[in-house]
Amino acid sequence: MSETPAARRGRGRRPAAEVRAAVLAAAGRILLRDGMRAVTFDRVAADAGASKMTLYKWWPSPGALAAEAYFARSRDALDFPDTGDLRADLIAQLSAFVRLLKEEGAEKPVSELIGAAQMDPDLARAWSESYALPRRELARVRLRGAQVRGQLRADADLDIIVDQLWGACYHRLLVLRVPFDESIVARLVDHALHGAAPRSA
Repeated sequence: MSETPAARRGRGRRPAAEVRAAVLAAAGRILLRDGMRAVTFDRVAADAGASKMTLYKWWPSPGALAAEAYFARSRDALDFPDTGDLRADLIAQLSAFVRLLKEEGAEKPVSELIGAAQMDPDLARAWSESYALPRRELARVRLRGAQVRGQLRADADLDIIVDQLWGACYHRLLVLRVPFDESIVARLVDHALHGAAPRSA
């Protein structure tokens, strides 16, 4: 008779890093498949073959776990390229973000996470520290490199550019609740880099 995955996982004591990775992977799968309410310590612990007490020790709430799991799940998909072509790199990264939302199942969980963060300080802190601020800094580093190369004005406000690009997607997702897809990406990037004023001859 073959062993179940849970039985195999139960043999011996796994390193903490391995357990944490398994928990985050399980929480990420559950989050994207079934939504934030499905991410409970009971369900994630059972799926990951981990002790529920371990989850209580590492995360202050299921919401905080869900936020970190989303970050871990999205990290590779949202890698920020630096090919030297700023416009192409911004389009590539923003397109990957929109695909993650619209085609890879993250739209509903992200909406739920941000909504719940308004009432859950642990989740709000986890979302900000584990995802929002690190991702914002990745964008700022890429834009700063473009400034050094002379591809952006020295006085360009990098935070405003980030707000214009990713903020526009969040605004459509969370506030307006209107459909959008990758077709808006190139236009967002061109407006952020060149503005709406007529170009001089």
